[in-house]
Amino acid sequence: MQPSNAAKKAFGVRLRDLRLDAELSGVALASLCGWHKTKVSKIEHGTQAPTESDIRVWAGACGAEGQVPELIATLREVEQMWLEYRRELRAGQKHIQLRSQALYEQTKLLRAYEALFIPGFLQTYRYAVAQFEIHARLHGLPIDDIEEAARNRLVRQRLLGTGTNAFSFVLEASVLYNNIGGADVMSEQFDRLLEIAAMPYVFVGIIPLGHRRTLYPGEAFYLFDEQLVRQEFWTGLLRSSRPEDISYFIRTFSALRDQAVYGQPAQEQIEAARRHLQGTSSNSLAT
Repeated sequence: MQPSNAAKKAFGVRLRDLRLDAELSGVALASLCGWHKTKVSKIEHGTQAPTESDIRVWAGACGAEGQVPELIATLREVEQMWLEYRRELRAGQKHIQLRSQALYEQTKLLRAYEALFIPGFLQTYRYAVAQFEIHARLHGLPIDDIEEAARNRLVRQRLLGTGTNAFSFVLEASVLYNNIGGADVMSEQFDRLLEIAAMPYVFVGIIPLGHRRTLYPGEAFYLFDEQLVRQEFWTGLLRSSRPEDISYFIRTFSALRDQAVYGQPAQEQIEAARRHLQGTSSNSLAT
């Protein structure tokens, strides 16, 4: 179940509790609201999203008018949790990279977990171009703006190592073996990764291949202080500032971080991946 669907169901349960506290059956509440008798059940089970007008009528019928502002605020947040990439990408990849700049600048501690790609904060220009080209082809986007998108993404790297912002990255070692752009691009990327890992206020951990897991790998997510979590999927982007979601992802990040290695062991993971890709490239040339 997607987290956004879980949030819809949780919101439905909250509305059901209002009805039960008012000692109303679903049929009785529907009658008071002037709705078809199935509407209450659909809203409570999260299969139909209520409108803000529905919330006002529901709360009024249950004698809970005082909860309307908080309920509507929660509804709006649930509706914003899931954004389709198609909608997000309409503005173009180059614009999306600048849209989040203020958020990055305001975040005192950014915690990021990645299992597929090098995070944008750590990317080289050529790696970013190669990744944007993959995205463009996947989503049917023009490729004439990918170089500008890459330049816009690298703007955020000026925040690294300044002390104004702190960064904690946890990467699955598989990130290092996913060949984005070719062996030369990856080798350059490895150099940049080592350079950034040595910066103050930046922590780069790697979970080694074959490491015994205490928590399985999952989708990438980014924690902006304790205010916002963003998680990426193939077709969409989850955003939430709900305290229970933030708490869940903080616990998840801590568990993943505990499995990672840092410093010299992390460098060894990077160099092992470099040797592997160089060997793969040499074998390809030989054949």
